[in-house]
Amino acid sequence: MTIATLSAKGQITLPVAARRTIGLKPNDRVAIEIRGAEIVVRRAQDFFALKGFLGPALPRGRERAAMMKTASRGQRAKP
Repeated sequence: MTIATLSAKGQITLPVAARRTIGLKPNDRVAIEIRGAEIVVRRAQDFFALKGFLGPALPRGRERAAMMKTASRGQRAKP
């Protein structure tokens, strides 16, 4: 276990061993979670890693045409 000191502004520096363990680099984002009396710091999920999780994208024109057709019917889009 490593001890860090809280600054007057409420900031801490994550020790290098902790950063290396989870692979944090400068400018990486972290998620802060409160679990009872504990604060958990973990790597935030990379938004761009989600690319394509909904399936392949349609060409822009076809996507727009499908949206307009659905909107004109006043219906919700089907997945």
